[in-house]
Amino acid sequence: MRRAILAIALVLFLSVPVFSQTVTIGFTISQTGKLNVDSLEQFRGFELWRDQVNAAGGIRVGDKSYKIEFKNYDDESNGQHVQQLYTRMILNDKAEFLLSPYSSGLTATAAIVSEQYGKIMITTGAAEDKTYKLGDRYLFQMFTPASDYLTSALDALKAKDAKARLAFVYSDDSFSNAVATAGKAYAQKIGLNVVFDEAYSPETMDFSPLIDKVIAAKATALVGGGHYADGATLARQLYTQKAGLKFIALLVAPDSPKFVELGEAAYGVAVPSQWEPQTTFKPQLGPTGAEFAKAYEAKYKAPPSYESAGGYAAGLVLQHALEQAGSVDTAKVAAALNATDTVTFYGQVKFATAPGEHGLQIGHTMMLAQWQKDKSGQLVKQVVWPIAGKTANLIYPIH
Repeated sequence: MRRAILAIALVLFLSVPVFSQTVTIGFTISQTGKLNVDSLEQFRGFELWRDQVNAAGGIRVGDKSYKIEFKNYDDESNGQHVQQLYTRMILNDKAEFLLSPYSSGLTATAAIVSEQYGKIMITTGAAEDKTYKLGDRYLFQMFTPASDYLTSALDALKAKDAKARLAFVYSDDSFSNAVATAGKAYAQKIGLNVVFDEAYSPETMDFSPLIDKVIAAKATALVGGGHYADGATLARQLYTQKAGLKFIALLVAPDSPKFVELGEAAYGVAVPSQWEPQTTFKPQLGPTGAEFAKAYEAKYKAPPSYESAGGYAAGLVLQHALEQAGSVDTAKVAAALNATDTVTFYGQVKFATAPGEHGLQIGHTMMLAQWQKDKSGQLVKQVVWPIAGKTANLIYPIH
């Protein structure tokens, strides 16, 4: 009898996951510097995913369970720090997997290090295409590429006003230039009239001279921007300077919940978005959009942005690859990522596997959101494009 009890106890012991294992994930955050707002929202997505996974007992990998441990540092929105910090995380902190910093520019620098040491890096907040066309083997992109960023905005504008006079005004940084270059080509392809095109320094805080040029060009629509600080300032000054535009779509900034602080200057401004809380994708793994948004708001007392959603979804996809691989071995997890074709609350996720574009996101698609007023007069974001997924009609003209 005693032997039988011991045998049962041994079976039970062997069947219980061991929770002492940890998997270390490294990344940097722009806790300071111009990328702070967007980077913090991305980090909150990472953090919420980690906390939920650890609370549930960890990631089940084969017959083991792994709790998640983060190693992260402030990159100060400075590319010069990124290379040192990612090297430190790999060599000193022994990070087994990596998540990207926020922005295409910082991620491109981090990718040099991750590839040098053969470490998988899931990138989010990093849309520029060229980073994924350099023959890298361990880089995997969550965002829709920059070349497709403005498609939704320009399609919506064309549907409303085929004779619009379009101005491109955008930050002179790697990501924004890539988006604008592809956007101008697409605008010309669909027959929109581009009447003005100028990049500005990312440090610009006075857009008055540039807005004067836009008015002089008799533009009726404007697309562009860059990140939060410049985009929010540009939107405010377009309003105070009475530029008289019928359509404004800016990158990144209008997606942040902070954008509502602009008041009337936010009204009507649209943003090409990777994700919005109103979306109703039926996930094959992870929470629904409503469940994610509820958990996020409960933890941070603020609604999630697409940067938050991208951060959380990056964790989900890495978790899924670890579970599918049944191992923390880099080659096996990379193979699982290469085979990934799934749907989360964030949308479809699928990576290109051809050598010339390995890791480029080919499943996810963009939408267009616009700041409108609800019945009580409060500013809220509505999905206005594509038509099949809209929660409200596009307001046009906005002034």
